[in-house]
Amino acid sequence: MNPSVESKLKNLPDKPGIYQFKNDKGKVIYVGKAVNLKNRVRSYFHNGVTSPKTLALVGKIADLELIVTDNEIEALVLENNLIKDLKPRYNVNLKDDKSYPFIKVTKEPYPRIYPTRRIIKDGSKYFGPYTDVKNMKSSLRMINQIFKIRSCKLNIDQPGIDAGKFKVCLDYHIKKCDGPCEGLISEIAYNEMVNEVIRVLKGKTDDLIKDLNRKMQFAVESLEFEKAAELRDRINQLQVISSRQKVVSEDLDDRDIFSIAYEGKDSACSVFNIRSGKLVAKKQLRLGIEDGEVAEDIYSAAIKFYYGEFVEIPNEIVMEVEPSDAETLSQWLSQRENKKIKFIIPKRGSLSSLVKMCKENAILQLKEIQLQKMKKEGHVPYALAALQRDLRLSVLPRKIECFDISNLQGTDSVASMVVFEDGKPKKSLYRKFIIKEVQGPDDFSSMREVIKRRYSKLLEESGIFPDLIMVDGGKGQLSSAVEILNELGIQKYTIIGLAKRLEEVFFPNHSEPESISKTSSGLKLLQQVRDEAHRFAITFHRNRRSKRTIKTELTDIKGIGNSTAQKLLKEIGSLSEIKSADMNKLSQIVGKQKAEILTKYFLENKN
Repeated sequence: MNPSVESKLKNLPDKPGIYQFKNDKGKVIYVGKAVNLKNRVRSYFHNGVTSPKTLALVGKIADLELIVTDNEIEALVLENNLIKDLKPRYNVNLKDDKSYPFIKVTKEPYPRIYPTRRIIKDGSKYFGPYTDVKNMKSSLRMINQIFKIRSCKLNIDQPGIDAGKFKVCLDYHIKKCDGPCEGLISEIAYNEMVNEVIRVLKGKTDDLIKDLNRKMQFAVESLEFEKAAELRDRINQLQVISSRQKVVSEDLDDRDIFSIAYEGKDSACSVFNIRSGKLVAKKQLRLGIEDGEVAEDIYSAAIKFYYGEFVEIPNEIVMEVEPSDAETLSQWLSQRENKKIKFIIPKRGSLSSLVKMCKENAILQLKEIQLQKMKKEGHVPYALAALQRDLRLSVLPRKIECFDISNLQGTDSVASMVVFEDGKPKKSLYRKFIIKEVQGPDDFSSMREVIKRRYSKLLEESGIFPDLIMVDGGKGQLSSAVEILNELGIQKYTIIGLAKRLEEVFFPNHSEPESISKTSSGLKLLQQVRDEAHRFAITFHRNRRSKRTIKTELTDIKGIGNSTAQKLLKEIGSLSEIKSADMNKLSQIVGKQKAEILTKYFLENKN
């Protein structure tokens, strides 16, 4: 341990605050918060630490710096701000956060509404972030079509209007603006319209429609038919928007749904905004993480990043995993909104279904991130990179050969070998094996025979081995294969066994199996390879059994050849149906002479 760090560990305070770990160049590589700095910081340096991420982090710590706070919520806010500013390597970081735009409603007598990427604390209202720029532009087009919000940049105020400083532009003449610059609409009426826009941006379209209907009815009763017609048109346009918003909850509550999909150093977060029971918006965040990050910490970071200063916070935040500091987060958000903010982790019901739908969106986003990454890295399928990581292989497993044994009660034992290149099946390289040296159902001996036949031949031909050899089965099948490879004098090879029951991976010279994360695309590739080998072996085995049955039951009859047997099976079906067929039916298929042979044979061998 660095002497400077060791010295500071002895003088840590029993108070809440944040800590910053620095590397030997003085750069902050991790920022964390703690309710008790002494206990939390020392926990990184215990001998019992097993987390790969923590071990990698501790190995680079050359110094640490503390900031004491009054409580844990202050520590959370400070931690969040420092992570956003410093982007330490070992923290979960939001990628491309500066590119997310907002819709801004300016604080002016006659507000403007436009997109911006700059957040200025000038009293304006901000709506977003819009992680999809097309979605934001679509929202602005909708606003401009329905509401007559000014598009000019004039600094309009009452003295300027009274002095006649401004003149109406083309927008007024084509009825896209009500002309506030010349005082043709009052400040109160204009801001009432702006408030209607805000309600739409908040997803309260249905509530707004109800209020506009009341206003329209009042206008009709007041004989203001032109105003009533304008309100009617606005209602019709808003109803089109409302009809496009999917109803996902019957309780009409406001809530956000969070779901995160991650693998390796890639992570995607999907957020569903539900207002009044309707899905009004979908947001996506891309998070940068380190290997070994846990879900609880990723969810915690995502919530801190998403709920920035100008983001609306609903009463409920729903997700599949509770954040590591859920209680502190809930208190922080509740203080900001002056209302109780609840975290909900549903196990069943409609909310659970929403979380599942949100998770599917996150998975799709993650796959897209991986696809783009794969293209940048030279068209290497991500599943191969994941498999190389999961199995700790020294080379990328571009070529995989997998073996499977198939038999039924020890009869007609066969084996299959399938080949995958760059994560895809290469069917022209598939091979079938008839087990010749083994009698009875002995999968271990059968595996030895197949491996010997395959790789002794490969040694004679090219001597080029696959990047990964895989056997369908556990420790016994793997040991049998390894034994033969060693007998053949093959030194450089990589082999594993994949057991069906728990999808455990067996390595040579390891008594216990290892498990790969169920969400890993590397494991999914292994399963695909294994299942294809099993399918190929089963198909070959069935064909072998079928041919043997034809030979022993029909072709042993004197005067009945293989072509006649095939014809009978094709036209009639099974052997039992052939035996029960009458003379006329057999004659129509194979002729009278052969029909007589068959009938006589079946009668003589009836018992």
